[in-house]
Amino acid sequence: MFGNKIIPYILSFVLVVSTAFTFYMFGSMDRSNPTTASNTSEVEGSQEESNGAKSDISNTITNEINAGGSVDNTIINEINGDNGEIDNTIENTIDGGNGEIDNSIENIINGDNGTIDNHIENNIISGSNNTINNNVTNNIDVTIDVNVTNNIVNNVETSGNGDEANGTDDNGNGTEEENGNGTEEENGNGDENGNGSDDEAENGDENGNGNGDATNGDTPDTVWGVDSASLTTEDMLMCVRENFGDPQVWARYLGDKEDVSYGLTHEEVELLHDNGIDIMVIWNHFTDATGYEKGQSEATAAIEMARDFGIPEGVAIFANVEPNYPIDADFLLGWYDTMEESDYESGVYGIFHPDRELYTAYEIAAEENSSLLENNYVWTSSPNHGITTEDNAPEYNPQAPEGALIAGWQYGIDAETCNIDTNHFDSNVFDALWSSN
Repeated sequence: MFGNKIIPYILSFVLVVSTAFTFYMFGSMDRSNPTTASNTSEVEGSQEESNGAKSDISNTITNEINAGGSVDNTIINEINGDNGEIDNTIENTIDGGNGEIDNSIENIINGDNGTIDNHIENNIISGSNNTINNNVTNNIDVTIDVNVTNNIVNNVETSGNGDEANGTDDNGNGTEEENGNGTEEENGNGDENGNGSDDEAENGDENGNGNGDATNGDTPDTVWGVDSASLTTEDMLMCVRENFGDPQVWARYLGDKEDVSYGLTHEEVELLHDNGIDIMVIWNHFTDATGYEKGQSEATAAIEMARDFGIPEGVAIFANVEPNYPIDADFLLGWYDTMEESDYESGVYGIFHPDRELYTAYEIAAEENSSLLENNYVWTSSPNHGITTEDNAPEYNPQAPEGALIAGWQYGIDAETCNIDTNHFDSNVFDALWSSN
């Protein structure tokens, strides 16, 4: 009787022990080796946001697929602060089967200074029906200086069909396949062009309206051109044409300025004019733009050098006012009055943004002498969209005091290749250029 009652307890105990042992065995199995992956790999990048005085973001994504695959990388960076540095590197390699690569980078910087370096390298080694799509968007709103580098390399070694699409970025910085051809001209007197730091970068449509050849014999409202602190040589001109476009205007400095710029030479004038390129003349031999007498003395020196060099009457000479120069209305009036009394036309270059001292000084000078507003040429570097090719130049949208006589818009500065800045030049100034005709 007692034996029959205890049997269920014994059976329950055995069942519990068996169950525990089973869980223990399965739980102890090695789980470090996953199941075999499929031939399709999909990788999505990250989103980073930073707020502060100094912010650095670095993203590196490396994907290697040894059988046909699909790679999708997305990186979004946003920096709000005084200084922002973004470094994005994406490397994709697909070997075998069908390859599909889709890279998307979006960078947003709001602050004083910004540096963006985007590098994308795509390698498809074998297979067919391959597709590569690269899209880089740089939204930059900085007040002082910005440097943007977009480097995209697509290496496709396949038989069969292959499509490559490199997206354009909102500020026009070359999201094109790495060129690598052309000779980069070194300044010798300084690494940068020396004629302006970046102002606020505002995004615009990239359609190049107003550029290109005139139709039906009409002169376009604007033409595309460049300015440079380097000597213009055959190699330099070839570099610009192969990497950027065919400039109709080339702005150059009058006289050497040590560690900043080479002065225009007669050999350059001949070369540019033989190629149908007009010349804009810049004067940059000062660092203090205050006082009426200072404006007079700088204008007088510019006039004398222009005459000695053989620059024709009626050509405009542009006083180069850098963003770190002190500036007042008296200097602008002294420069303008002296130039107006000479055989040359008066012009001023600088960042004509409403928040800048130059903008305010110009408005004050125009109130004191209304003819300055009507007759003095303004070459503005605001807003800054970044370097582009001629075909990808932003829609003409210069910023300057209301009613100013706009000569041109330097929309991008400091191209690493060829050492140039890129510009729209307005038809207002065509008669005041050193013409090739």
